[in-house]
Amino acid sequence: MESAEIRRRWLSFFEERGHTVVPSASLIADDPTLLLVNAGMVPFKPFFLGEEKPPYTRASSVQKCVRTPDIEEVGKTTRHGTFFQMCGNFSFGDYFKEGAIKLAWELLTTSVEHGGYGLAPEKLWITVYQDDDEAEQIWRDVVGVPAERIQRLGKKDNFWSMGVPGPCGPCSEINYDRGPEFGVEGGPAVNDERYVEIWNLVFMQYERGEGTSKEDFEILGDLPSKNIDTGLGLERLAMILQGVQNMYETDTLKVVIDKATELTGVRYGQAHGSDVSLRVVADHMRTSVMLIGDGVTPGNEGRGYVLRRIMRRAVRNMRLLGATGPVVGELVDTVIRTMGEQYPELETDRKRIETVALAEEAAFLKALKGGTNILDTAVTETKAGGGTVLPGDKAFLLHDTWGFPIDLTLEMAAEQGLSVDEAGFRRLMQEQRDRAKADARAKKTGHADVSAYREIADTSGATEFVGYTNTEGETTVVGLLVNGVPSPAATEGDEIEVVLDRTPFYAEGGGQIADTGRIRLHSGAVIEVRDVQQPVPGVSVHKGSVQVGEVTVGATAYATIDVRRRRAIARAHSATHLTHQALRDALGPTAAQAGSENQPGRFRFDFGSPSAVPQTVMTDVEQKINEVLARELDVHAEVMPIDEAKRQGAIAEFGEKYGERVRVVTIGDFSKELCGGTHVHNTAQLGLVKLLGESSIGSGVRRIEALVGVDAYNFLAREHTVVAQLQELVKGRPEELPEKISGMLAKLKDAEKEIEKFRAEKVLQAAAGLAQGAQDVRGVALVTGQVPDGTSADDLRKLVLDVRGRIPGDRPAVVALFTTANGRPLTVIATNEAARERGLKAGDLVRTAAKTLGGGGGGKPDVAQGGGQNPEAIGDALAAVERLVADTV
Repeated sequence: MESAEIRRRWLSFFEERGHTVVPSASLIADDPTLLLVNAGMVPFKPFFLGEEKPPYTRASSVQKCVRTPDIEEVGKTTRHGTFFQMCGNFSFGDYFKEGAIKLAWELLTTSVEHGGYGLAPEKLWITVYQDDDEAEQIWRDVVGVPAERIQRLGKKDNFWSMGVPGPCGPCSEINYDRGPEFGVEGGPAVNDERYVEIWNLVFMQYERGEGTSKEDFEILGDLPSKNIDTGLGLERLAMILQGVQNMYETDTLKVVIDKATELTGVRYGQAHGSDVSLRVVADHMRTSVMLIGDGVTPGNEGRGYVLRRIMRRAVRNMRLLGATGPVVGELVDTVIRTMGEQYPELETDRKRIETVALAEEAAFLKALKGGTNILDTAVTETKAGGGTVLPGDKAFLLHDTWGFPIDLTLEMAAEQGLSVDEAGFRRLMQEQRDRAKADARAKKTGHADVSAYREIADTSGATEFVGYTNTEGETTVVGLLVNGVPSPAATEGDEIEVVLDRTPFYAEGGGQIADTGRIRLHSGAVIEVRDVQQPVPGVSVHKGSVQVGEVTVGATAYATIDVRRRRAIARAHSATHLTHQALRDALGPTAAQAGSENQPGRFRFDFGSPSAVPQTVMTDVEQKINEVLARELDVHAEVMPIDEAKRQGAIAEFGEKYGERVRVVTIGDFSKELCGGTHVHNTAQLGLVKLLGESSIGSGVRRIEALVGVDAYNFLAREHTVVAQLQELVKGRPEELPEKISGMLAKLKDAEKEIEKFRAEKVLQAAAGLAQGAQDVRGVALVTGQVPDGTSADDLRKLVLDVRGRIPGDRPAVVALFTTANGRPLTVIATNEAARERGLKAGDLVRTAAKTLGGGGGGKPDVAQGGGQNPEAIGDALAAVERLVADTV
């Protein structure tokens, strides 16, 4: 039974029994605590935790999952893999133990002809939690499993929890006996290689408390509603139903191994080493395709690094198997054709998946060539010195310069009998991160000692930001730095950094630039604020200069921001949110924000995309944004627990650190994001958004630049003026301009061709006269001369060859013509075969002429071209060619 059929039967079986079929969620987990979805129940987690009310009481799914903790073991054993599909059925306060057990037994043992999997009942063994008498009784007395095939195991094997306080409960596992060839008998308690687990039934009936380990925690009591969470590994069941030894021999992986065999000529089963590589390729390429399909792009952080790591391991293992050229294209095609039946979106998104995968392969092959040489040299040096550990700085060089994941360096070094100084490598990586953070802080601190800001924070507390509701207000100076050094006072002309106890000034962050404005002390002193940063969390540092008077710590003041500028920035920030949502609607969740900058009246927005966004899509996105403006949607912000924000569907960037409470900005029913920036109150305040275009700023990252409000209007006004001018010139309506201008350009191009043709004909007309005027130099027909200025190199070459062709072939001939193009001399010289037999070569003649012209040249013995800097020397060059001809013959 093929994997696709196993999947179909699972969903059909449970749908017929009142379960809602829930499509697989994306591998990109909607949970900042997870890189990737790693279990079938992850999408249902909010229901089990009581954070959300499920819209159904029964559900079933086949969930895509990726786990990478044991990535180094993939291929070495036949049990480890990174991608798998988890078939699950779930009950939320509906059926419980007996219902789950009976459904599982029915599906597994019902004949294939009647829609089941057709497993022999006598092959199935059951494990239950050591204290779960109820589950054992159901298996024995209701289902009819003999008592000798039911085994009790402890908390480690048969009790489930999320590892944190919350729902938990005993579980019961169904295991399949693969026969004596896989080991001794005795049930799963004795041999889990022979008695392989295929289905785990979790009975969520208790609430657990804090604990120190998976087995050490307190049971607080019963849950108010008992739930069921089960998981059957599709690949494990496929292994049994397809009668193969391991998951790598099942249909969806074996076909990839076969393709790798075809590309390398290495047969599976030939040797352990090559079998490991083939399994790595099959597993990693399938996982890569599934990740890219769900919007992950290769990178150096987070899930992007997971993808890059497994893709590069796959490519390198293909090289170890003997592949010499690109292979990813064919492997990706094989995976898509194999998995496409279960996940049709892979076929729909084929082009994008292939683009991302091929780009990563090309980048790695380039890196692999240079990096391998560096590694080989480092290995040789280490061994020559009697060492067994590759230095950490070499591993860092490979990572930083050649893009080698540390895991790849570890593998390649191990193949040479060396370990790697991982501690040294990680120390250098941390130093690099620290340098990057220091560079970023330099803008925030002006290279001042950060401890000065921390001291202010410790003494005066965090700065209270009142700028969401106020643009001005009373405040007190609680900290002052002059030239980066703490100071009690500053005078007129000093460049200073001021910390206030409360401020309406927004400190740069979240893509929004800082406010500017003035701080007026009650003493009469005035500070012009040019920038605001937060060098340490919670402390807003106002950078500027003292315009008038003396500033002292402890002085009271009145802070006022540039309101007009703030409003323009707020319009840009709200427009950024609208653009983000419109892009996600058009391109999918892959168009995730990768950066932004909101300035007065304009913004830029960076997002993930493997290729350019078509102009038609950009037009649709722009239209959708402006339609939202016309709907006059209210914009409001609310601070709430982060779990509540996630439950409401607020967009959060993975990798960002959020506190327990977050600020959520909602724009009507259109957009909802975690954001600390300032915004308009209603979308109508934006007026207009004009997207100027999009471009690439790096691998897999695009940038949109746009204008908002008056700036957008001014841009369109200028565009309208240009259109009006064009209308006047071409005498047409705006909608006719493209066609009319295109027609004019076509006519101009045709005219240029005619002119070029006429000029070429005119030049070639001189050929007969030039041939007839050939002078005899010791038996050689020598044609020299200067043609009209402006003759192109191509036309000059044609003329020279035409003249040569008009001279009888049995007579030695040399044709050397000169012209001036763009103020520089140019020459083409040709010889016929008879001349070459007498030692006259075009290349030698050109070099002599070009040297005289103050330049250089070269070519073949029959025709050559050269040029120089001095057109006044053409006469001398003609004479030099004539002398060389005479001297040679």
